Amino acid sequence: MSLHPAVPPAAAADEVGSPTVVCAFAVTRTPPPDRALASATGHEEGGPLRVLRAGNLCLIVQDVPAALFDSAALTERLNRPDDLERCARAHHRGVEAVFRAGPVVPLPMASLYRDDHSAARAVTTREAPLAALLDRLGGRTEWAVKVHAAEADAPADDSTGTGGRAYLSRASARRRARQDAHGKALAEAEAVDAELRRHAVAATRHRPQSEQLTGRRTPQLLNAAYLVDDTERPAFAAALERVGADGRHTTVEIHVSGPWIPYSFARLEDGS
Repeated sequence: MSLHPAVPPAAAADEVGSPTVVCAFAVTRTPPPDRALASATGHEEGGPLRVLRAGNLCLIVQDVPAALFDSAALTERLNRPDDLERCARAHHRGVEAVFRAGPVVPLPMASLYRDDHSAARAVTTREAPLAALLDRLGGRTEWAVKVHAAEADAPADDSTGTGGRAYLSRASARRRARQDAHGKALAEAEAVDAELRRHAVAATRHRPQSEQLTGRRTPQLLNAAYLVDDTERPAFAAALERVGADGRHTTVEIHVSGPWIPYSFARLEDGS
């Protein structure tokens, strides 16, 4: 979801005169108590988290130094893996601080505005769809499920020949075995997804991660997120147990994490 964040050249200033911009973390109807918000932290370079009213909704925001968060500086920082991770963790802390109090619409990382007025206006101009999204996400959490092909033993070589024809025959048999195993694993991954969708309000698929990112030698076949109603959590957990039971799906390995803040489902429809 995007609220079209923008950081024009002019910026506000903090109490000592250093230019600042407003970083927004999440939209909510139910801001956390002052004490809870005071104990939470966002970006370590910025000021305290605070509540900004925007019509009937609220934004959780933080004043951050413009010198570190303007377009050029931010682009440079986010291209450094360590800084990217720090920014992502800071953003999650800001979202998490308000999620404890009630439903939230998490905003994209580095949603930056020139001042409070521009930040609040980005919300008020889309207040109705944001309110509807808060209604949809209330009482629901996200679960992440990743399915990988299981590591298979090399097929037995029954050929006794040593010539070129025998070599080609063995290579062809290995290729067919790999294709058959991959096809079966894909079918099992689809079966896992179908079973879990029965107990979810919504589901979405992310692009499978590369083997370089996962650190595994086998491909990731499913990288999905499920939005689960709190009342359906026992049924969803039972479904997870069923699909993960030994012997049920022999060609895949299933990895589950959650419950999470529903980042994957905090999207406004195009044109909203």
